[in-house]
Amino acid sequence: MPDISKTKNKTRSRTVATKRNAPRRKPGRPKKDADLRDTILDCAEEVFAEDGYLGSSTRQIALRAGVTQPLIRYYFASKEVLFQEVFRRRGALLAKRRLELLDELVESGSPYGVKEVLRIYLEPQWEIKHDHKGGRSFVRLQARLHSEPERYALQLRREVYDAPVKRYLEVLRPLLPHIPKHILSVRMSFLVGTYLFMLNDLGRIGDFSEGEVTSLGKEEMLAQLVCFLSAGISADLP
Repeated sequence: MPDISKTKNKTRSRTVATKRNAPRRKPGRPKKDADLRDTILDCAEEVFAEDGYLGSSTRQIALRAGVTQPLIRYYFASKEVLFQEVFRRRGALLAKRRLELLDELVESGSPYGVKEVLRIYLEPQWEIKHDHKGGRSFVRLQARLHSEPERYALQLRREVYDAPVKRYLEVLRPLLPHIPKHILSVRMSFLVGTYLFMLNDLGRIGDFSEGEVTSLGKEEMLAQLVCFLSAGISADLP
């Protein structure tokens, strides 16, 4: 007959050895760390897009994400850090994609003009807007960023917009030799303001067309904007 006490001791020894060799998880760190962090970022993006930085609170974000406020502080330290991370997450992808498309156009060896350059500048924004995984919230957040206090918005705008805009201006200048450098920069700011306005569906197309046109589809809106903006940025000096 087997010795039951020896069997139990062997089982206990194996259990202790298994626990000793198992990788230790940091205290308080959830198992699905990346998923939970992304959930918080997704919910924060929605809240910031709806109410802006000043009108939002970590309590609202915690409720929407189904987590506690201390957990948000664990990941992001403060509301300001969370706001920055939310904007940088998609903003970095936007900037990267714009530069990739421009490099492809310039290095292709095919002839191109102002319309082609502006189209690839705008395209990544349209892709984000029509991405069903939160893209629309980010577009709204972009528009809100321009009305947020400089303390929270200036550095983020520089990080996301400056490098691509400067690179696009370099490519546009030889195509528009009649436009002085500083005027071209001013017109580029007009362009940014216009496309952000229309991207957020703020234009009164239905009112001005007396209901004949209530909205424009993704491709039609992009095509019309490219046509309009390329004419404006290329126009003769007043």
